[in-house]
Amino acid sequence: MHILNIGILAHVDAGKTSLTERLLFETGVIDRLGSVDTGSTQTDTGEIERRRGITIRAAVASFTLGDLRVNLVDTPGHADFVAEVERALDVLDGAVLVLSAVEGVQPHTRVLMKTLRRLRLPTLIFVNKIDRAGAREHELLAEMRRRLSPSCVPITTVEGIGGRAAVTRPLPSLRPAAEVLAERDDDLLELLVEGGEPGAGQVRAALARQCGAGEAYPVLFGSAITGQGVPELLDGIAELLPAVPQPAEGGRPGGPVFAVERGPSGEKAAYVRVREGVLRTREKIGFYRDGTHAYDGRLTALAVAGAPQRRTALAGDIVKVWGVPELQVGDHLGGPGSSGRAHFTPPSLETVVRARVPGEEPRVHAALLALAEQDPLIGTRTVAGGETSVLLYGEVQKEVIGETLAKEYGMEAVFEPSRPVYFERPAGTGEALAEIQRHGPNEFIATVGLRVDPAPRGSGVGYRLEVALGSLPLAFHRAIEESVRAALHEGPHGWPVTDVTVTLTRTGYSAPETVAADFRGRTPIVLARALRRAGTIVHEPCHRFEVEVPLETFGPVTAQLAALGGELRDTARRADTWVLGGEIPAAAVHVFERRLPGLSHGEGVWWSEASGDRPVRQGVASGR
Repeated sequence: MHILNIGILAHVDAGKTSLTERLLFETGVIDRLGSVDTGSTQTDTGEIERRRGITIRAAVASFTLGDLRVNLVDTPGHADFVAEVERALDVLDGAVLVLSAVEGVQPHTRVLMKTLRRLRLPTLIFVNKIDRAGAREHELLAEMRRRLSPSCVPITTVEGIGGRAAVTRPLPSLRPAAEVLAERDDDLLELLVEGGEPGAGQVRAALARQCGAGEAYPVLFGSAITGQGVPELLDGIAELLPAVPQPAEGGRPGGPVFAVERGPSGEKAAYVRVREGVLRTREKIGFYRDGTHAYDGRLTALAVAGAPQRRTALAGDIVKVWGVPELQVGDHLGGPGSSGRAHFTPPSLETVVRARVPGEEPRVHAALLALAEQDPLIGTRTVAGGETSVLLYGEVQKEVIGETLAKEYGMEAVFEPSRPVYFERPAGTGEALAEIQRHGPNEFIATVGLRVDPAPRGSGVGYRLEVALGSLPLAFHRAIEESVRAALHEGPHGWPVTDVTVTLTRTGYSAPETVAADFRGRTPIVLARALRRAGTIVHEPCHRFEVEVPLETFGPVTAQLAALGGELRDTARRADTWVLGGEIPAAAVHVFERRLPGLSHGEGVWWSEASGDRPVRQGVASGR
């Protein structure tokens, strides 16, 4: 038996959940097709997913093709839930990227494709909705090669595109495909130069090699509604994506936790991709977090995706496990695992959540912590008044969190308007020292010297010693480090400080008078002084955007973007519209969205997602 774990990825509403349903139907897993519109699909199981018609949590379904078991991960298409996609990418062997033949290459499609190309993840492209009015083939292929990859290789074509009678056919000639593949295949190139005609088997073998290496992207046309093109897609999954041979049992288990959920009675379950060894219940397993051993546990039950009768999970399996309450997304069982570098930008918005009913703040906070277990990028913290701050990707995510609190936890919450997450980075190096005074009063009987240095972007907060570990009792060292990390939550301008290295340069204490509280009191004062000497620069989160507007509205739209701090990077004129791309401060996104209908006669189409940060250009003098 071979195992293949693949993800279905798409821009929202491209039809990926309907395609998942069709694949399960065609392979005999279900005997009736569900519908996104009626909320009857296999993978959108949550009440909110069914009602909204969107995928929020990655879901796993399985089917078999001969001796190949395929675990299919249906991921969210909305950019607000990109964290779910990020976690899925870490456990996949391949992907199917779904496009609409009508809407074509949409902004989030490009983001997904860039990530797939960077990871060199073997990918098939399925062009859905060929039966819809306005569907395109040749024009869309040209757009895909221009905006996704020049190595898009069609292997089917469409007759009667744009109508219910649209059918897919094999390409009459594989020479165009061979010409694309020949750029990375010397044998094919030599054959074409000499005027030869490549055979179907030779082209297919070259396509499989290059697809497996993440160098070429087979393109298939079809319709999840009518079923056209789906058998060819199943053939492509079996023949073109590299499967994992399942080894004999044996060895210590290892693999990442990529999803966590809670059942109706509150029990926690987690999804694990087993990468090595054999996983059994009742055996003691070590779990690692951030590269270090965090806790031990014993699984009480497990369910192997696609093989529920099995009592053990082998390398390649996706398995649902119960019995370890400490599990969080990102934990790794059996060993430290990889660093798990994020593939997408962290959330750039923040909102404060209050309980609608006074006195329920602790319950709201506990519920949000439980949601953060399922999505670790939903950072939470308690702010003044007992309210809870939550990090977000966008407004749809905020709405879903509100609905989840109401439906699953029975409490109503009030959300403040979202605001950008500003932060500070050190501009240079700064040092400060406060010593025990031998003569005169001492507020804190402790000597602390700290140096602040800029660190690489994305590195967060680093802490190191330039003093001997034995210069202080360990409890005092711990007090200093904890105080440093806590104090960096608010820098000179009132925002969190990141991408910084703090070095402990001097220490001193007086036994037996000195206690840990002396270091906890003195450290923030010294750190604040060092940060002021280093200087910090406030940064604001930005969104990359794409907006399509009528030709005659180019001037007003670009003027408004500039007034809000946006920068144009790309402009492309189409038949009767301009497509503008660039970067805009996150704080201005919703302002521009509200003004766009008036600027574009109601015809503007806007898309944006978090993309990074830049120094604030219009001063943010103080933080919270």
